[in-house]
Amino acid sequence: MNPSSNYLTLAGREIHYMEWGVPGDETVIAWHGLARTGRDMDELAASLSLRGYRVICPDTLGRGLSQWSPQPQAEYCLAFYARLADALCEQLGVESAHWVGTSMGGAIGTVCASGLFQPRMKTRIRSLVLNDNAPQLAAAAIERIRAYAGNPPAFATVRELEGFFRQAYKPYGWLSDAQWRHLTETSTRRLPDGRVTPHYDPAMVQQFVHHPDDYLIWDHYDRLDIPVLLLRGAESDLVLPETVARMRTLGPARQGRLQVVEVPGCGHAPALNVPAQLDVVLDFIRRAA
Repeated sequence: MNPSSNYLTLAGREIHYMEWGVPGDETVIAWHGLARTGRDMDELAASLSLRGYRVICPDTLGRGLSQWSPQPQAEYCLAFYARLADALCEQLGVESAHWVGTSMGGAIGTVCASGLFQPRMKTRIRSLVLNDNAPQLAAAAIERIRAYAGNPPAFATVRELEGFFRQAYKPYGWLSDAQWRHLTETSTRRLPDGRVTPHYDPAMVQQFVHHPDDYLIWDHYDRLDIPVLLLRGAESDLVLPETVARMRTLGPARQGRLQVVEVPGCGHAPALNVPAQLDVVLDFIRRAA
């Protein structure tokens, strides 16, 4: 089944999402990273949909084809993203889902699954994949991401922008030339002066100014009582080994429900685009079902 492109009004904001698979199948919500779009999940969604899963891949508020927030200080934060996720599930009739989140998407999944922000989400999320995300992120890496994401470059041509993406996202690991082109074309917008730039609202980095501890979410993680898979890029500068060690003592780990897999050849974050990575996610979801 070919994916469909869809729009919903959630919490008063227009949100775009791609849907793969058959509506009656078991659902996976795949949520992208900070300055990315839901199209990053195309390889994963295609793989899972061929194996009997319905996959929903939203563009977060201010990213991709979703509306930009008219209230960036209040709405670019995990609490509001959780509200959007709850409204998305409500409108689509999703009562049970597995969650795969890259970076920010993993943090949104964590705060949803804890139920502290949106109690209904705790009962909806059956398992959680954290793709290079943790309840505490390295400050130096956050500053690096904030620096480039808050000042997105602009180029005269799409090929120049692709060159920027290849350098900025080199830690994703191996991507084919076609996958780099796909990543570029699905995350590009043209400015009024004709140049091209990444497809997101630069104001979304205000999250780090007005919600400086938004990604310090140990209290949410410790409440998780579902299977959790941490995929850590072996060279990640965002998820540090000492953070992983602490994760092994709290929340799902106390119940024997935490699995940690290091992904070789990747930093922040594995692109979920090659069979070895896709198979780990599929196997985890199947065992969590």
